[in-house]
Amino acid sequence: KKKKVKKMSEGITAMEEEVKDKTPNFVSGTAELEPDMSLAQLVFRYGRLLSNDDDVIADGIDVEQMKENYEKKLSAEIERKQMAPLYEWICMKFGWDIDKKKLEEMKLSNDAEAAYLEAKLDEARRNSGDMEVVDAMFDIARFYGRICDKEKTYLANDEIRDRAKVSSGKKVDAVMNKIRISLFYLDLVKAKEQLAQAKKLAETGGDWDRNNRLAVYEAIFFLVNRDFKEAAKKLLSGVSTFTCTELCDYQDFVFYAVISNLLALTRPELKKKILDAPDVLQILPQIPHLQPLVSSLYDCEYATFFRHLLPIDARVKNDRYLQPHSKFLLRELRILVYTQFLDAYKSVTLQAMADKFQVSLSFLDKELAHFVAQHRLNANIDSVHQIVHTNRPDANSAHYQSIIKQGDLLLNQIQKLARCVAI
Repeated sequence: KKKKVKKMSEGITAMEEEVKDKTPNFVSGTAELEPDMSLAQLVFRYGRLLSNDDDVIADGIDVEQMKENYEKKLSAEIERKQMAPLYEWICMKFGWDIDKKKLEEMKLSNDAEAAYLEAKLDEARRNSGDMEVVDAMFDIARFYGRICDKEKTYLANDEIRDRAKVSSGKKVDAVMNKIRISLFYLDLVKAKEQLAQAKKLAETGGDWDRNNRLAVYEAIFFLVNRDFKEAAKKLLSGVSTFTCTELCDYQDFVFYAVISNLLALTRPELKKKILDAPDVLQILPQIPHLQPLVSSLYDCEYATFFRHLLPIDARVKNDRYLQPHSKFLLRELRILVYTQFLDAYKSVTLQAMADKFQVSLSFLDKELAHFVAQHRLNANIDSVHQIVHTNRPDANSAHYQSIIKQGDLLLNQIQKLARCVAI
């Protein structure tokens, strides 16, 4: 029996050497959390360049050179990690010509590494304990995550989650592996299901670190789903305890927290939780335009706010999580400052307001008219005398109007249901 075990071990060692030869970047026993989300940002930004949108291109930038640089970076990273499934997906997404020789080499490398990891798992099952078996299963899951094979990553982690002798904490890790690959491909349907599973498992076996990281996963999901109210709470509470670098770096995390909380916090809360918060202040000056944007909002320096709003909007558009909501964020931040300004007046001339914001009279007139018509600003515009009159309803009146509106909707639905029943 000892000779048999020794022979198997020698076989595994020989296979590992073969895998190392075929996979130059192979690392045995790696504990990195895969996939690499910075690569997902790179893919997204390359895609934006290909779209040729006017707001993508800044003055003086050589677009073709940028495209070439992104292509080189993507190709180098794909080859470095031997990511055959991602290479095929990118070729299909961006219309690249598939290099069949390169793809075949990567597939052979992936097959060799997968065979080695499966052999290692078999050996652990025969000769080691449950802990070693689970570690070998995680190695397989991480491998498929590294090469961005979504379906096999799901299957490998499902095997860990469904295994009988696995702690709840390890099961949470397996489900979070699935959430990462879902967020890499922005598969929000799967991510929602997996978050629900992870939260349920964390209730029985999640330690502080896992719960903390899971809260960040949930915050990013809320952000992508445009639930900024829920995202703001979780992002801000996670600033002081952030360890979840597998999803984003700390600077990006603080940026998400500040931008979402601009829409969620009152002015006094903004001062306390953002401008005077030590953890936020440590990073805020490192993010261009963000500190003056927040300070000018609190100090009612609206012209300064507008000057820094467009560069912040450019950063939002260059982020894969925030870009789909760039128009929404830009609109809501403008409504926020207009509301804050008008709250101090019963009436104000358009010219005085335009001077305060340092914008043209025609632009401001068009902006306010649009938001007033959509009932986003509690004001009326006297176009003859060019005066804005505010008509802020009190809380009771607003609640009454809300009940009336909801009651009308309910009656309409009941009438529709009655007609269907009668038929």
